[in-house]
Amino acid sequence: MKKIAILIPVYNDWESLLALLKDINSEIQKINNCKFSCLVVNDASTIKAPTLFKPINLENLTLINMKKNTGHQRCIAFGLRYINLKENYDRVIVMDGDGEDRPAEIPKLIEKANQNTNLSVVAKRVKRSEGPLFQNLYKFHKFITLFFTGKKINFGNYICLTKKDVSILIDKESLWSSISGSFKKHINNFNEISSVRGLRYFGPSRMSIFKLAVHSFSIISVFKYIVFLRSTFLLIFLMFLAKYFGSAVIFLQIILILFNLLIFLASLRENKKALINSHENILTKHNITQ
Repeated sequence: MKKIAILIPVYNDWESLLALLKDINSEIQKINNCKFSCLVVNDASTIKAPTLFKPINLENLTLINMKKNTGHQRCIAFGLRYINLKENYDRVIVMDGDGEDRPAEIPKLIEKANQNTNLSVVAKRVKRSEGPLFQNLYKFHKFITLFFTGKKINFGNYICLTKKDVSILIDKESLWSSISGSFKKHINNFNEISSVRGLRYFGPSRMSIFKLAVHSFSIISVFKYIVFLRSTFLLIFLMFLAKYFGSAVIFLQIILILFNLLIFLASLRENKKALINSHENILTKHNITQ
């Protein structure tokens, strides 16, 4: 019997969490030979948590409240370390708590995972639910990431990780900044399923253009040395074009230098000491039994 831990970070979005737990309960009852537990990491929400009840098909439901807000990615990093240290598990499914990572795809993740028990499975985005402006900006983000890092990253937090891959990731400082970037950097072999980005249970998407920019730079900065190397070659190439295109090339060189500066600043988000000591941010822990 495989033991699957589901990790969900949450900040204030308690209505969505309740709806998500209900849908998870409905989906996991379709899956044979697996036992499921769930860890909810409350990122120091300013809205008081409602009374939570353990869905019948979950073996365990644990709520950990953090002392101070550290952000979505860091709650995931903490949660992976906590599960690896405290729980008996075979795989971890990481998913957002707002409904955009659809519980209906959990059976697909498990089915794919069972095809090769040694490989993690990512939910590759084939369709998104945001407006055309955001979708085009997201495509631009993927292009820039591929161009400067050589890595095609077409998945987010929705991942089904093997125990082996969790043990690899939890000591990597890049995990403190980006789970998808860190996964792509350190895990070479994995499987994937096609995934449709769902709609939030309540309210509009919280992924603003500014947050998308931070998200993009955080991923790219995981590969900062590759970015700096490729940018150096590109700057040298532009130098040869300067005598033909003049100020236009100089403008591109300035943009490229500023881009690399932003990548360097984003890379400062990585902090291995903070990752290792993330357990010190625990305020309270509640095991919900009914």
